[in-house]
Amino acid sequence: MAITSSAKKAYRASLNKHVFNVRRKRALTDTTKSFKKALVSEGAKVAEKLLPAAYKAIDKAAKRGVIKANTASRKKSRLVAAIRRTQKEA
Repeated sequence: MAITSSAKKAYRASLNKHVFNVRRKRALTDTTKSFKKALVSEGAKVAEKLLPAAYKAIDKAAKRGVIKANTASRKKSRLVAAIRRTQKEA
């Protein structure tokens, strides 16, 4: 456990940041899951409409440091690749 007062304050701050980081990560996973479910059940047309929301969640998570920039880029690339794969199959 933290001993100095500055370490105690840093610990409190990290607990507060943890709440926001978990919330941002949950938003990221929720939007990508809904995108993938829509892609499987309804098709590429509906999934394309959900793509901006997924991009927004990924970009915000990267901006806040929840995920790294390359991870965000990879996730966005894979979402678009999934749309293209389903369009080729149809």
